[in-house]
Amino acid sequence: MEWFKTWFNTKYYHILYNNRDHDEARSFIVHLLGELSLAKGSRVIDLACGKGRHSLFLNSLGYDVLGLDLSERCIEHNKQFENEALHFAVHDMRDPIDGPSADAVVNLFTSFGYFDNPSDDEKVFESVYSILKTGGLFVLDFLNAPFVQSRLTPTEVVNREGIDFLIDKSIQNGTVIKRIRFEVEGNQHEYFEKVKLHTLDEILVLGHSQGFTSIRKFGDYYLNSYDAQNSPRCIVVFQKQ
Repeated sequence: MEWFKTWFNTKYYHILYNNRDHDEARSFIVHLLGELSLAKGSRVIDLACGKGRHSLFLNSLGYDVLGLDLSERCIEHNKQFENEALHFAVHDMRDPIDGPSADAVVNLFTSFGYFDNPSDDEKVFESVYSILKTGGLFVLDFLNAPFVQSRLTPTEVVNREGIDFLIDKSIQNGTVIKRIRFEVEGNQHEYFEKVKLHTLDEILVLGHSQGFTSIRKFGDYYLNSYDAQNSPRCIVVFQKQ
């Protein structure tokens, strides 16, 4: 079983990350839409939408949104928010996406780089390319590999809702590995997260090999210029020609 198919579908994953900054997420979307000039009513796919914070905000701004995620728990939660212009479905990002063509696909908050097989990364780009209209946009918001490598914290303890999560981080074979351990009601739990340290050049190669053109690169959620050593994020905007 691939690690994300189990860990993302547990309630403890959402407890650990329940401090995510919704204001920062909304600010990022607003800045991004200002750069992309995406018309209201455009069809947007939020690929790996999680609990739908970006999907809901995009929909509130007037976009027709489809949120897709592998986690059945997340999609079940998100279904309560559906309306005529907001829908959610369980979906593996490596598989083709059914439905009408999209004006934009967004993949946000490091929801990529999970797969051991490099061909799976290619499948993601292929799937996105196929569902986009000509001229459509693909926004990939990923970690910045050099920044992560130079600032990795080997061990930390995070308390959420009375649970102490012991998190050990290491880099092995070009992959960041988190080992997450905690105890609940006397039971020991252990999970892993693994994300490839794709560089900007590697991401560009993946996009260009599928026929995308890269049109923007940003280094943070305020859309400042990308700097290899100092930018916390690697945000690339691709366009289908």
